[in-house]
Amino acid sequence: MDIKRIWAVWFSPVGGTENAVMTAASAAADELELPVKKLDFTLPAARKEITVFENTDLVFFAMPTYAGKTPNKILPWLQSGFAGNGALAAPVVTFGNRSYDNSLAELCAVLEADGFHTIAGAAFAVRHVFSDTLGAGRPDGGDAALMADFGRSCGRKAAELTEIPAPVEVSGDAAAPYYVPKGVDGQPAKFLPAKPRTDTGKCVGCGTCAAVCPVASINPDNVTEVPGICIKCHACVRRCPTGAKYFDDPAFLSHKAMLEENFQRRAESAVFI
Repeated sequence: MDIKRIWAVWFSPVGGTENAVMTAASAAADELELPVKKLDFTLPAARKEITVFENTDLVFFAMPTYAGKTPNKILPWLQSGFAGNGALAAPVVTFGNRSYDNSLAELCAVLEADGFHTIAGAAFAVRHVFSDTLGAGRPDGGDAALMADFGRSCGRKAAELTEIPAPVEVSGDAAAPYYVPKGVDGQPAKFLPAKPRTDTGKCVGCGTCAAVCPVASINPDNVTEVPGICIKCHACVRRCPTGAKYFDDPAFLSHKAMLEENFQRRAESAVFI
């Protein structure tokens, strides 16, 4: 097929998903000698208008895994904010060293429903946003090489296609329920209402946390207040320049401890082409 544009599209509160998709898309662009057009829809301001693609586009479309699927508060935008118009798509998900479960299957299904033709898919392990030890150092050199190889393979496949292929087959079930977080006692850890706290001794009132919140839930005039929902993305925690944001909800901390006890092995990424 005559590919005229490579896209890198992502939702990435802490940067790991952006890094993965840019590595893959850049490799595809090098393979096909095309530039990369970028679309970061992490922040609410970028989710105001529908993005329309063309059938000569190859779109690397990336999302993080939350509770084994795509983030449920962003899912409605995935379903309504993009018009594929026959563009080829390579869905990418990232996951924090536990499992991507059904997130890739769900993203593939959403993109197909949006009018894209999925030709490949990948799930890449990255450091878990909750922890400094889960997936520490990921992505490493081996991961980066796999991401780049995925991108090059997608570029070659797209260029060699003479007709629209069947949707890519990936592992997982798009209709499966969300993963139920467990605590160290093995029981469900219910921390949905948990919100980030602020260490007022460290906070300098710079407003970074409010500016990077992907659901605009932190009051920019008083960053100790979080009147909106919290999706536990940890953008405010990871991007605070003074380390003033943290979670202290007991159920959340128990789930984090359970993950750190049980998922320290090196998780394997997965590629489907």
